[in-house]
Amino acid sequence: MRIEDSTGEDELIRVLLKRQSELNSLLEVTRAINKNTATPVLIQMLEVIFQSYLQVGKFRFLIEDDDSFICIAKYGGVIEHVSVLHRACSSLSKVRSPIPVSDHANPVLRQYDYFIPIYQKSKVIAYALIGDFNSTPDMLNNDLNFIQTLINVVLVALENKKLFKERLQSERYHREMELAAEVQNMLVPVKIHKDASVEMDARYLPHQNIGGDYFDFIRLNEHEFLWCIADVSGKGISAALLMANFQASLHAWATVEEDLSNIVERLNKIVLGITKGERFITLFVAKYNQETRRLNYINAGHNPTLLYSNGESMPLRLGTTMIGVFDELPFINQGEVDIEPGSLLFNYTDGVTDYDSSGPKTWNEEKLLKFLMQNGELSPDEFNQSLLNHVNIVTKGKAIDDITLLTLRIF
Repeated sequence: MRIEDSTGEDELIRVLLKRQSELNSLLEVTRAINKNTATPVLIQMLEVIFQSYLQVGKFRFLIEDDDSFICIAKYGGVIEHVSVLHRACSSLSKVRSPIPVSDHANPVLRQYDYFIPIYQKSKVIAYALIGDFNSTPDMLNNDLNFIQTLINVVLVALENKKLFKERLQSERYHREMELAAEVQNMLVPVKIHKDASVEMDARYLPHQNIGGDYFDFIRLNEHEFLWCIADVSGKGISAALLMANFQASLHAWATVEEDLSNIVERLNKIVLGITKGERFITLFVAKYNQETRRLNYINAGHNPTLLYSNGESMPLRLGTTMIGVFDELPFINQGEVDIEPGSLLFNYTDGVTDYDSSGPKTWNEEKLLKFLMQNGELSPDEFNQSLLNHVNIVTKGKAIDDITLLTLRIF
């Protein structure tokens, strides 16, 4: 009896020590998670526990990552390619609990002792394969359950890290958009201007909170004024800062340089120097002299400004390529037009004609030109509002880009 009692006590002590070891391991992992320990360190802790405490000689741990699987832990034996492991594990897609695989028909699976799937509701999110596993028959179920528990704890920690990172990225993105919007609001000039020689009205409708369109109206002196409409590629704070630099450069050179061609060449070098060719700007810039009634303009890859005068219309297309792409602009053709009293000049960005519509496209530049012919006698404010109302009726779709209208009546 004493020998039997001694054997029972020894077994109880062994089980208690094992339980204590498991609790200590779980506590270590939990503390590491609470300290926001880096993912590689967490995985290393998991491997040490499996090797040292649970006597797992071979281990593979695959987790889902963007609709595919990656292997984040592996030791022991010949290391297989992740695609080979994933294909083997996928063959057991109907298995919901740990099963032995040492006698499995699949040559990859039978190199291991047990296959452990991890599910989230009805979707598998991880696989584990363990081999060279030295567990005793009476402790096998306990050991497998503990392995599954540890894996689940680590998976939850990894998912929380991922969600936290995504939240930070989302908050950073929204803050960037707010800053970009603040910058852009400071750049947008007065949207209404009227004096004895010109009346101007502008509408700006960003597709999102922050857009890439820009417009400006600059009174150079008593007899001259300049205006510009532009579309900066990209969005966000970098596009807004590029726009700010573009505006400052335009204002600086417009006041000291008479020739529009020289101004555009300067702007091209400035934009290219900032962006290194990674962003570009399309623009239309024009300068009008009230005494000579001469309009000089350059269209740099932008939608042509439409001139309406005496019942006729004309697109202003002469110019050059978009700026910020070439070290030297390949050509510059500066346009010159004599402006009759009462002429209307309509400037716009491509958001005016770009709409998401499931049906046939019913709104285009040809229809826009027709609208101008029918409404060219309206004031700039009335023209812009009538055009927006008309577009809402005929497109029956959502805008997919920023919309900017800049309309001038020259008296």
